[in-house]
Amino acid sequence: MVFTHPPKAKARAALATAPLSTHASHAPYARVKNFLKTGLAKGQWVPGDQMPSEAELVQQFAVSRMTVGRALRELQAEGLVTRVQGVGSFAAHLSRVSSTLTIQDLHDEIVARGHSHHTKVVLSRQEVAAAELAAQLGLAPGGAVFHSLIVHSENGVPLQCEDRYVNPACAPDYLAVDFQTITPTQYLLKVAPLWEAQYRIEAATATAQEAQLLGISVQDPCLIVIRRTINRGVPITLARLVHPGTRYQIAGEFKP
Repeated sequence: MVFTHPPKAKARAALATAPLSTHASHAPYARVKNFLKTGLAKGQWVPGDQMPSEAELVQQFAVSRMTVGRALRELQAEGLVTRVQGVGSFAAHLSRVSSTLTIQDLHDEIVARGHSHHTKVVLSRQEVAAAELAAQLGLAPGGAVFHSLIVHSENGVPLQCEDRYVNPACAPDYLAVDFQTITPTQYLLKVAPLWEAQYRIEAATATAQEAQLLGISVQDPCLIVIRRTINRGVPITLARLVHPGTRYQIAGEFKP
């Protein structure tokens, strides 16, 4: 499964004057919203930059102020825009986008349950990126890549084996971080806020090393998450998160 936020719609000069459609994606407010989203995704407005004013957008798209207001309110709700009454709208810091992607940190989940979280750093080092890994992280084959292998435990019981590769250009100080005091996810969200995340979730068995680190049999079922994060086209990290099936579950709630 792939989750991308915001959508990578391509900006075109004729966007503002395209024929209207009754389809939601072509509604007047959606055209304004997509125009602004595309500019943010391409870095046209960096965090803190003032966005076009409501009056400018009204004139450019030949729509009402109410229509422009709806587009800006939705962007604000998604964490992409900050609005200051009487001043204008500004590009939000990308860490706010990260939060809307609901990238959950295991430490926070464990602490929220009132339990104790502990990490065991098995390795943290620089390695040579093989061709397939280099392609995933946008690196040259044979280039440097940071690699960490960490076991997360809840109340002393191993809950997750985190095997992570990091693009050095996005987090040059990654190997100097004390992962006993901050998790890789917490650190990376601070220094390399993401714009896009791709997931794959599967039920499979752990490798021999992962099984040993988790204290399970190689035949035991596991929940495995493969996650890659990207910031404006630049890959940040590729992680394999392995959870013993009997110790971890995905739960949620939906209300229409």
